[in-house]
Amino acid sequence: MNRVQGLLAASVISIQNSCFIYPACQNCFSRLILDSRRFNCLKCGCTGEAKDASYRYRLSLKIADTNDLFDITVFGSCLDPFFGVTAANLQRYIRDFNQLSGETNTELSTRALVQAVETCFIGKRFIFGV
Repeated sequence: MNRVQGLLAASVISIQNSCFIYPACQNCFSRLILDSRRFNCLKCGCTGEAKDASYRYRLSLKIADTNDLFDITVFGSCLDPFFGVTAANLQRYIRDFNQLSGETNTELSTRALVQAVETCFIGKRFIFGV
């Protein structure tokens, strides 16, 4: 992976997206194309059964230090401590919740997750490796 070039202490101003989890290729970490039965990686050609797809965190943030604004994206397992579970487990919990509640419109659970993430991150100061 990439090595850290420097550290940046900054505060989170906003969350830039509402999709924090994505199906990720185990070889190259690119977003997988999923259908009901299979997955396919357009970057490296990896394929498999949809039920075996792995998931990864992707959190896009607008942050500010004392002088500048930055758009950054934080990927992977470094977010596990903030969410309390791995991305795969969170994806499973969301899917199971929607199935058990009979919820066909996932907008409510998505909105609740976005609000929780905003509460956890916005206004807080973190040290980012860039």
